Amino acid sequence: MEFSAEMIAGFLGGEIVGDPKAAVWTLAKIEEGAPGALSFLANPKYEHYIYNSRSSIVIVNKSFEPTAPVPATMIKVDDAYSCFAKLLELYAANRPQKKGISERAAIDATAALGEDAYVGEFAVIGQNVKIGKNVKIYPQVCIGDNVRIGDNVTLYYGVKIYEECVLGDNVTIHAGTVIGADGFGFAPNGKGEYSKIPQLGNVVIEDNVEIGANTCIDRATMGSTRIGTGTKLDNLIQIGHNVVIGKNTVAAAQLGVAGSTHIGDSCMFGGQVGIAGHLHIADKVQIASQSGIAKDVTEPGGYMGSPIMSGIKFHRANAVFHKLPELSAQVRQLEKKIEQLQALQAAEE
Repeated sequence: MEFSAEMIAGFLGGEIVGDPKAAVWTLAKIEEGAPGALSFLANPKYEHYIYNSRSSIVIVNKSFEPTAPVPATMIKVDDAYSCFAKLLELYAANRPQKKGISERAAIDATAALGEDAYVGEFAVIGQNVKIGKNVKIYPQVCIGDNVRIGDNVTLYYGVKIYEECVLGDNVTIHAGTVIGADGFGFAPNGKGEYSKIPQLGNVVIEDNVEIGANTCIDRATMGSTRIGTGTKLDNLIQIGHNVVIGKNTVAAAQLGVAGSTHIGDSCMFGGQVGIAGHLHIADKVQIASQSGIAKDVTEPGGYMGSPIMSGIKFHRANAVFHKLPELSAQVRQLEKKIEQLQALQAAEE
């Protein structure tokens, strides 16, 4: 599908600098532009590419002032990144949509599928499953008994949803993710072995959640492991049993959350963050990558390190850490001087 600069500017409420008739039919990164491509510039580090980009149209911030001629037609907007994201959504919505139910899918007779469902090859849908409208179930997805799935849900290749779990509307789960496997619950017995504690709860994923590939969210021992509305989880994340994550929280890859921890709304976690069990983390907490959380976080704000500390305190401590060899040498020198002074004082006495 072809779009002109006029059409795009009208959709975004932007200002055209250049040819309003310039047309695009594909997308490209600004450094890989080609005729007919639409690109964007938001990060100043990439500014040098715009002066040689072959893209036909580039979306830029209104604050951008070029220092050399720009061959592409520019569309100036308040926020180039978010506007380009809107165009990506429009582009995705116009792509061909999967439809129909494969004859090679195994669907129990008691399962109920809503209108416009897509079910791919070798998908398995268990007993008493209820699935909403416009749901897409890609090949090799397995959905356990008594699962409830809302409208406009997409489950990509190989997703596994264990029995009794609940998914809200507009949920997207990427390939290989497992929802509702047993939580890691074992108790030592008198024989020096570990006895399994039955995991009888479920997982509840609320509306507008997106979960990346190969992420695991364990079912609760009792009650529900819960992922709040609007939360976005990256690939390769582990969420333990009975964890509760609030609304609109985002987490990068390799986050690990131990059981029964409660995380507030609008939190942000960098990659490889580790969170111990049975903790409470306040709303609007930001944790830097590779941090470790071993106690409650009661105040909003930015934290980093292991164990975590406030961002300012961490940077001050880190500056000292890099000077430890020199500081250690200075301490040894001072100790020797003190010993010498003490020896002189003793001799005088």
